[in-house]
Amino acid sequence: MQEKAVGKINNIMSVKLVKKNMACNKPKKTPSHPKKSHVVKACANGKEKIIRFGEQGASTAGKPKSGESAKMKAKRKSFKARHRKNIAKGKMSAAYWADKVKW
Repeated sequence: MQEKAVGKINNIMSVKLVKKNMACNKPKKTPSHPKKSHVVKACANGKEKIIRFGEQGASTAGKPKSGESAKMKAKRKSFKARHRKNIAKGKMSAAYWADKVKW
C-alpha cells in the first residue's frame, strides 16, 4: 500500500517536471501514449494546463488539401460543427487543439 502511494507521488512529481520544461502552446506528438496522440501545455490568462487530445491511430482529415474527397470535407465539417462550442472556449480546451492540429 505504501509503495503505491510513493509511486503516485513520483508520477505526480515527474508530470510537474515535464510541465515546467514544456513550452507554452506548442503541441507535441505522443506516440507512446496508449490513448491520446498529442499533448500541449496550454497557457492563457496566467494559467497553465496540460491537455492531451486526439485519438491515437485515428485517421483525421488533416489540413485541407486541393483535390480533397467529398467524404473528407464532410468529415471535417461534421467535427467542427459537433465541437463548435468547445472550440470557442479557446486554448484551454482539448477541442481547440484538436481542431487546430488534427483538423
